[in-house]
Amino acid sequence: MGVDKKILEQYVDACEMIRETEQDIKRLKRKRQTIVTGSVKGSMNDFPYAETHFKIEGTSFTYMDDAQLRIEEKLLEERKAQSEEIKLQVEQWMNGIPVRMQRIIRYKFFEGLSWEQVAVRMGRKCTEGSIKMEFQRFMDAA
Repeated sequence: MGVDKKILEQYVDACEMIRETEQDIKRLKRKRQTIVTGSVKGSMNDFPYAETHFKIEGTSFTYMDDAQLRIEEKLLEERKAQSEEIKLQVEQWMNGIPVRMQRIIRYKFFEGLSWEQVAVRMGRKCTEGSIKMEFQRFMDAA
């Protein structure tokens, strides 16, 4: 499977989207589980008619609110699945390319380093120009 530069850049966004979406899903679940507590007064039906306090609990939203939350959660799950698919495609492709190119791509796209910083990390007298050219030749051939 060939991967172009665009999907490499999408990889980083896909990873972030997965993380953000998981937070959104947790927030939705917490919203659904929010319990509201209240108390009411009443008295016994029979003599001595003693006043009693009752504690009541429940959620603060209706069936319609719950349905809306379920739809939202389903959409978030779909978004997460699409992002995970992009992430998986790139990771499978990365496993099949030379280790040297994996390092270059990881530094440049996943860590966001400049070409000069990538050259320093690669060592062995690499220059910004040589690393950039090596990457470009690899992508053109891929």
